[in-house]
Amino acid sequence: MIKTLMGSIRDYMKVTVATPLLVLGEVLCEMLIPFITANLIDAIKDGATVAEMLPTAGFLVLIALTSLAFGAAAGVTCSHASCGFAKNLRHDLFYKIQTFSFANIDEFSSSSLVTRLTTDINNVQQAFMMIIRIAVRAPLVLIFAFTMAFIMGGSVAMVYLVIIPLLGFGLFFIIFKVRPIFSRVFHKYDALNESVEENVTGMRVVKSYVREDFEKEKFATAARDVQMDFTRAEKLLAFNNPMMNICVNGAFVVIIYLGSKLIITSQGTLFDVGQLSSIFTYGFQILMSLMQLSMIFVMVTMADESAHRITEVLAAEPTIADPAEPALEVADGSIDFDHVSFKYSAHAKRQALDDIDLHIKSGETIGIIGGTGSAKSTLVNLIARLYDATEGTVRVGGMDVRDYDLDALRHQVAMVLQKNVLFSGTIAENLRWGDPNATDEEVREAAHLACADEFVDGFPKGYDTWIEQGGSNVSGGQKQRLCIARALLRRPKILILDDSTSAVDTKTDAKIRAGLASYLPNTTKLIIAQRISSVQDADRIIVMEGGRIAQIGNHDELLKTSEIYRETFTSQNKMSAEGEGAGEADTEASATQAQTQEGGEAHE
Repeated sequence: MIKTLMGSIRDYMKVTVATPLLVLGEVLCEMLIPFITANLIDAIKDGATVAEMLPTAGFLVLIALTSLAFGAAAGVTCSHASCGFAKNLRHDLFYKIQTFSFANIDEFSSSSLVTRLTTDINNVQQAFMMIIRIAVRAPLVLIFAFTMAFIMGGSVAMVYLVIIPLLGFGLFFIIFKVRPIFSRVFHKYDALNESVEENVTGMRVVKSYVREDFEKEKFATAARDVQMDFTRAEKLLAFNNPMMNICVNGAFVVIIYLGSKLIITSQGTLFDVGQLSSIFTYGFQILMSLMQLSMIFVMVTMADESAHRITEVLAAEPTIADPAEPALEVADGSIDFDHVSFKYSAHAKRQALDDIDLHIKSGETIGIIGGTGSAKSTLVNLIARLYDATEGTVRVGGMDVRDYDLDALRHQVAMVLQKNVLFSGTIAENLRWGDPNATDEEVREAAHLACADEFVDGFPKGYDTWIEQGGSNVSGGQKQRLCIARALLRRPKILILDDSTSAVDTKTDAKIRAGLASYLPNTTKLIIAQRISSVQDADRIIVMEGGRIAQIGNHDELLKTSEIYRETFTSQNKMSAEGEGAGEADTEASATQAQTQEGGEAHE
């Protein structure tokens, strides 16, 4: 774990190494100050003049200023080192997440990954800052202060030797009790973040169902769990200060008694006031170093769990990666499923896809329909290698998708999902995700083909209109059309529309399909839809049921051979006819009402 984290220091290694060295200089200067002060006190006691004391006093000031300079420099280098380390660690963690497959994301969960990128890295940064400065300073002060106290006070200073193991045992016991609590609390942080993320993204649903009170209580429960664990930890950690105060103050009482007795009995020959003063000063430094050590142990205990969670992500191997010698060109848009089966987890009891044998020619338009849970989306996810087949082979352009460079494959397979995402930025910037080098004219053409220009041109700023995070300031149908335009700009060899026109009317849907046929005539198109009208003109239509292909054929063939397709078609046509009938009835009623009103107005 330490080796993994140290890899993120990189270009901040010099300031990281410089910090402990500067701290060492600061501590050495600090240790000299009580020693010189003791000699100065004894000189005053012996009747030294001001002139005789000036050289020693001047040297004392110089040492104090040197210590201050070392300390200030250590503070600067420590800040650069810890902030730089955190920056690199965030960079490494975020870049690692970008390599993850959907399976990796499912394993960690998005809320947990956010916690690791924020709270956990902050904890590790604080611990790193303490380790390179305070964790160096405190042991050095402890060792040097005790050594100097022993030199100055002899056997009197041995009192400190008794309290140090006692405090060490107490600290170890507290940390032993606290560590499991911190381990639990970070998992609860994940649950807390998940609650917030779920609430914010689903705010419209929460408000439409008037579930604010329920969501508040759910959040409050998660927050209380975190609070209770932290309270338990803080109660245990609260014993640190009183335990140290009792031990150190007890040691001071014993030193006052022994030191005073020794001064009186020896008449200052064996032990004097200056030595007693310096022992108190060193004792105070020992106390401060012990308090700093306890603070370090607490911070490191918290950070240890965070560090494990961070390295868990850094050490995770993506379930999908490039082969040793990847192919960089996709020959065409042909797709072959050779007896493909798939399940989302090795522990899953049933297959999501079962023995799919399907062959699609380049340039074909394929419709895919099926009930909810029939694995339509799962099927197309294997084409772009968002998941890998559990059994069998998926080929694109005649080659196994596992033999392609991932970027090369995904540049030629464009997917438009039902719940696609827009990012913060202008409409033009969002569309250029498909092609960063697209001209303004190409952007407008793609928007026209996706029927997005119908509403974009109505915005005051047109294509410079700002899109909020997630596309929250455009409707579902507008978002889908922008996502289709984005995919068109890529000009892929394979275009997958996963129920991506569900939020647009049938007339607009037909216009979009006509635009696709004219703009990308040689592109293989896979259209997943719930409406038969969206796929009935396809070259072939696949009917999915329970993770298997039930039937394949064109519209006319499936009306004869597939009961599922026929029932869906009949049901949708009946609903459409009823809707039209109701619309005609409403029109007639409106006309009658209008005539009645006109007659009444004329009579008046």
